[in-house]
Amino acid sequence: MVTKRKSAPPASLEKSPVRRVTLRDIAEVTGVTAMTVSRALRNQSRISAPMREKIQAKALEMGYYPDPALTALVHYRHSRLETPVRAALAWLNFWPDPLKWRQYREFVICWEGASAAAKRLGFHLEEFIIGADMTPKRMEQILHTRNVRGLILPPGECPEGWVKEFSWDQFSVVSIGRGPLALHTITSDQMSNTMLAVRKMQELGYQRIGYAGESWVGRTYCAGFLWSQALTIKKGQQVPPLLATYHDMEQFKAKMAAWISKHKPDAILTDNPQVPEMLASMRIRVPQDIGLAALTTLDCPIDAGIFQNPIEVGRVAVLVLHSLINDNDKGVPAINRQILIEGTWQDGSSLPKR
Repeated sequence: MVTKRKSAPPASLEKSPVRRVTLRDIAEVTGVTAMTVSRALRNQSRISAPMREKIQAKALEMGYYPDPALTALVHYRHSRLETPVRAALAWLNFWPDPLKWRQYREFVICWEGASAAAKRLGFHLEEFIIGADMTPKRMEQILHTRNVRGLILPPGECPEGWVKEFSWDQFSVVSIGRGPLALHTITSDQMSNTMLAVRKMQELGYQRIGYAGESWVGRTYCAGFLWSQALTIKKGQQVPPLLATYHDMEQFKAKMAAWISKHKPDAILTDNPQVPEMLASMRIRVPQDIGLAALTTLDCPIDAGIFQNPIEVGRVAVLVLHSLINDNDKGVPAINRQILIEGTWQDGSSLPKR
């Protein structure tokens, strides 16, 4: 018996493998080298803008996309090598007293996280102190001479003159905390941290929880408090937030005394390190009369509350800055991104279980 061989399917039905478009393919069509194509697709400034646009348009037309397996392999090979320090990243210090920021443990740990991350990526994080006699143009020259391509704006005010006159579009820039420029920002998740704190305070048995904080648009602690209050606290137990500027502490203290007398909170959540001293001057005992929780345990003399994980804030700031440098993304972005770092709760003697 002869078994008939099945006939092959028509050629039109056969599935032939689709060949990937490579850098060499794009190079042949555009008349440049594969290295030039690679640099253009990574938006490197050494390739002229018209050539970058031409190569990127042709790559899109030909259906090119990076090979994720190859990208992962290159990353793995680089991570196996000890990266030499090749350039500096600038930490711009605009503080009138340039040493004062080191009095805040939150900022010091943030610097340490950023510095360690920079070193792992082959950079050196360097502090540049902006004195009263330093002009934006002079600082630009210094940064270019030092081969600085990336800037970090740490917490603190940036003078209005610098906001307008400094050539931000010559550098990749990120901000730690919200500032006057709408930069890509890495900061603590103030809203969710506050909601976490309120929940923990409730679990410890506190019912009339009050919030005392700074009245400033850049802080979102109060938003988290009000949202938690609306969702989880009965109306009869809700305490309105106490908001005030921190420029006049005597006025803030007077407002706090009247607020406590009227609303009788059994616990206070605050970011103000002077609250324990204010309560003591009012003969209010902590925690016997009122429990206390801080929104940053590092810089408040209150041991219960939120640890904002500043080392992660600094680390992520450098990772984002590194990605901007690699993408040749400079200046103030059209659409800024905000990365929020979650904090963790810490129990403490200032807020014992009721």
